[in-house]
Parts: sequence; structure tokens; C-alpha cells
Amino acid sequence: MSGGVGGGLTVVAPGPLTTVQDLGRPGLAGVGVGRSGACDRASAALANRLVGNEPGAAVLEATLGGLVLRAEADLLVVTTGARCPGSGVHDAPGLLRAGGTLALGTPPAGLRTYLAVRGGIAVEPVLGSRSTDLLAGLGPPALRPGDVLPVGPPTGDVPGVDVAPVPDPPGGEVTVRLLPGPRADWLTPAALDVLGSAAWTVTAESNRVGLRLDGPRLERRESGELPSEGLVRGALQVPPSGAPVLFLADAPVTGGYPVAGYVADDDVDRCAQLRPGQALRLRTGTPAGRRAR
Repeated sequence: MSGGVGGGLTVVAPGPLTTVQDLGRPGLAGVGVGRSGACDRASAALANRLVGNEPGAAVLEATLGGLVLRAEADLLVVTTGARCPGSGVHDAPGLLRAGGTLALGTPPAGLRTYLAVRGGIAVEPVLGSRSTDLLAGLGPPALRPGDVLPVGPPTGDVPGVDVAPVPDPPGGEVTVRLLPGPRADWLTPAALDVLGSAAWTVTAESNRVGLRLDGPRLERRESGELPSEGLVRGALQVPPSGAPVLFLADAPVTGGYPVAGYVADDDVDRCAQLRPGQALRLRTGTPAGRRAR
């Protein structure tokens, strides 16, 4: 990887999956390019703020920890999101000395950890973004051992924040708000009731594209199929199997199964921290402005 000013980070071990992410590629769905970007946007944004980066600076998104990095220069770094054993800079920016290593263990709760370095990860952008889109195959590949990640020049002042007092992702059941989708009428009334009341289990087939949910089968009252329609992050699609799929950052730009609902946008970040086996409830009819817990 190249494109920055050097003096960056060497990947000793990438863990199960670590990618470069930023704000993604908005506005290109009309030409078939999805947005992608950080799955948990709030945690990525916090990481950038804590080291004084611009909001669009690229960070690393590590899935289930395992990431080991060596600094090639003195660097200000921080981790946010899922708290990994071994990170002494979680929600608290700190100096990683040249030659020093940062090794992330497996988080006890949450799925994705964001590492920001002051100056940002300066790999070459593709279509205006440094994000890895795993579905479309755009952007830099997932990190591999030996990769050297360039770091850009610092911008702005370092905020005088020692620790950001934000809660860690929960390890138990999570409830989020579900808004009506354009094809909710393709489900039977009973299925809609089940959708908003059952505890859904996140399956191991979930990834950056979406969460596959296991639970009671949702019955459709329309047996036909739709022409493909536009999709965005947060869409809850119901395929013929009756097992819903909640789309995340690398969602396709179109889909042919009915979208029965949308998870409220700021709750989608919380869904991005769910790990296989964790329970999710989709609460319908939640008053606007009240965040479900």
C-alpha cells in the first residue's frame, strides 16, 4: 500500500479481518457503486476526533481484534468501538513510539474496533474514498502481514481530551428502532407482528454486507417477485426463506426481495457491533427521538 508521506504503520498480523475505512463513496449509487465506509460510523468518527483528524480521514476497522501493528515513527493513536485487551489507548489517545507495537486481543463484547492515527491512513483513494468495499471489490484489499500503511500529514489541533466517556458495545440483547419499509405490505399482518416482537439471532453468515438473522419464519402474502429496487444501509429485506437480512455498510445498491422495514439510521451503527449468537430485537412504533435500549 502506498500514497502517503511514509513513517507509518507496519502490519505484523491483521487478525481475522482488518480493512481501511473512511466515509465511503456517497452519491455513486446511480452508476452502481455502493457507499461502503466504516460499519460503525459513530466509533470511527470518535476515533478521528480524538486524534484531531478531519472527519473523512481513513481509519482501520478490525473485526474481532487480532490486529498487531508496529509504528515506524512516533505516532498519536487511539482505538474506539469494541474494547480489545492489549489496547492501552482505548477511547484515550496516546503516543505509540517508533518501533513500538500495538496488539489487540479479542474483545469480550462488540465486534469492530477502530484505530485512528493522527494524519489518517493515507493509502491511495479509489473513486474518492480509501474504503475497502468487500462486496464490490473496490478500494485497498484487506490488510496482510507485512503491509506498510502510510500516514498523512497532521491537520488541525489535537483536542485536549484525555478519555472519551462512551459506553462499550453491549454483549447481550440489543433493541433498535424499526421504521416501516416500502414493501411491508408484502408480509402478512401476523408476520409483521412477529418481526417487531421476536428475538432474532445474528448468524455466523453475517459480514460487512449485512446481518443474517435467525428466528421464526416470516410469511409473505405476495408470492411473486419484485423488479430490483434501490437499497441503502439499514434496509431489512425478507427473502423467500422468511429469514430477514439487515444490510450494513457494504450493502448492494439494488435488491429484488421486499424491504419490510428500515432500522433507524443512528441505530445501524449499533447493529454493526453485533456478533454471531447475539440477540436483536426490532422495535416498531418507537416514538421519534427516543433511542431504544
